[in-house]
Amino acid sequence: MARERDQQLSDVVRKERGRLLGFIRRRVADPLDAEDILQDVFHELAEANRLLVPIDHVTGWLFTVARNRIVDLFRKRRPERLATPLEGADGESPPGLEDLLPSHEAGPEALYARRVLLEELALALDELPEEQRWAFVAHELEGRSFKEMSAATGVSVNTLLSRKHYAVLHLRERLQELHDELGNG
Repeated sequence: MARERDQQLSDVVRKERGRLLGFIRRRVADPLDAEDILQDVFHELAEANRLLVPIDHVTGWLFTVARNRIVDLFRKRRPERLATPLEGADGESPPGLEDLLPSHEAGPEALYARRVLLEELALALDELPEEQRWAFVAHELEGRSFKEMSAATGVSVNTLLSRKHYAVLHLRERLQELHDELGNG
């Protein structure tokens, strides 16, 4: 019985590895981080298998765990970078994305709200065009400067600024309703 479960586990890993890694890489700019997340997901699958945790839909479970690990990575990565807002057309600085997230210290309900918002952030990032997502992730989550990004890609700093600006506008719009619901709920 144990050998059969181990064989099924190996088959799932072989079958889903490429697709799962692609899913993670579309959301995580650093290939090493993507590989780490993939290994964490498969480690969690092995642990669930060892503990005989029933999983009805393995593929869906794997992608859910991957999404959660990506959110965890976003949470660990320089949240202070999100507090630096872009200046609006009227010269006033709009609230930064970190301002939309409940504080870590505000208790269990706030931590739940923060987790939901970060999960939605991961989904909203996935909706962005690749160039905008990359500019946002590289600058906000990885802490890379626009000058550094420009040198690495050959894309002008102004173009990178514009891409990030459009990403931030989309993310603010996409997350505002959820933020309001959590704030009033």
